[in-house]
Amino acid sequence: MVLSQRQREELNKAIADYLSSNGYMDALEAFKKEADMPGEVERKFGGLLEKKWTSVIRLQKKVMELESKLSEAEKEFIEGAPTRGKRSPGEWIPRPPEKFSLTGHRAPVTKVIFHPVFSVMVSSSEDATLKVWDFETGEYERTLKGHTDSVQDIAFDHSGKLLVSCSADMSIKLWDFQQTYECIKTMHGHDHNVSSVSFMPGGDFVVSASRDKTIKMWEVATGYCVKTFAGHREWVRMVRASPDGSLIASCSNDQTVRVWVTASKECKTELRDHDHVVECIAWAPDAAYAHINEAAGADNKKGAHPGPFLASGSRDKTIRVWDVSTGICLFLLAGHDNWVRGVVFHPGGKFIVSASDDKTLRVWDTRNKRCMKTLDAHKHFCTSVDFHKTSPYVITGSVDQTVKVWECR
Repeated sequence: MVLSQRQREELNKAIADYLSSNGYMDALEAFKKEADMPGEVERKFGGLLEKKWTSVIRLQKKVMELESKLSEAEKEFIEGAPTRGKRSPGEWIPRPPEKFSLTGHRAPVTKVIFHPVFSVMVSSSEDATLKVWDFETGEYERTLKGHTDSVQDIAFDHSGKLLVSCSADMSIKLWDFQQTYECIKTMHGHDHNVSSVSFMPGGDFVVSASRDKTIKMWEVATGYCVKTFAGHREWVRMVRASPDGSLIASCSNDQTVRVWVTASKECKTELRDHDHVVECIAWAPDAAYAHINEAAGADNKKGAHPGPFLASGSRDKTIRVWDVSTGICLFLLAGHDNWVRGVVFHPGGKFIVSASDDKTLRVWDTRNKRCMKTLDAHKHFCTSVDFHKTSPYVITGSVDQTVKVWECR
């Protein structure tokens, strides 16, 4: 390191100041004599050496931070690039940046879902409409109008020929999703905002949940309400049938998750570990059973917890995974900084994906119970997330009025 004459003089003065301010007088005198520096040291060199010293350390820390960020970005680029490091589809997770950001809704997006067969998705919004988009091209296809207030939830039957929607206008609508895209039935019966709707696996019945504290089952063919499940003490936020249709799970503002026997309408279990409103639930697919058992610490005796399993997301910022047969909370996923609004299992069973009011999308490694990836998804609260069962896509909806399509690799 070669210093210029001037730099050398300045460094000498700074050293002289350091020696004098610390009272190393003998050393100072000797140093002054050797460095040929007569007179007093000017004020501007006061504490200069310490200042430089601390700023070097600070900058070094900053450099290290930036280097680690860079290496992470490089790794993301290499790992995530479609050409390199082939992962099996079971390992695919959404990667930033989004493939499409779709605008068109005039109010917050409340729900996004994939069509089970075609490459389209549907979004619902507080603007009282449903919009259909092609998720492979990002093209807008059509708008379904009919509700008179915020559309809260939407769902397809297994064939994708029927779409059901529910709304704050207290109605549930069935739409023909084959030819006409028109509303074929409107079902009334709830006394308040209908917050959730879902098809039974057979497709002959629809279940709905409402702020009137009840869950209702409707016959698709006639539009009649055939069952009412009562028991929640507050607004019921979401209702979902188990994969075989024998059970129905619901979650509520009363901070509980309830599991009902479809046939008898009785409440089988009440799951009460959350400390706030439970916003969302998802049944675990068969592929997730082994991973959930490992996470729960079951010594791999064949299926120590037989299941079925349910995940729930809450305003207490956590996600809990439950064994419904015993009513026990197996484990908890903490990491979101705000309400958890959507939760969905990865079709491969290894991961859980969640959307939150902290504006992020998070991918959780079920087996290790840790957050393995966080995507800064939206400019405002994320309200909904869906994972395509067979294609490598995830979609999210947000209060920022956009729908985003994320590619997985």
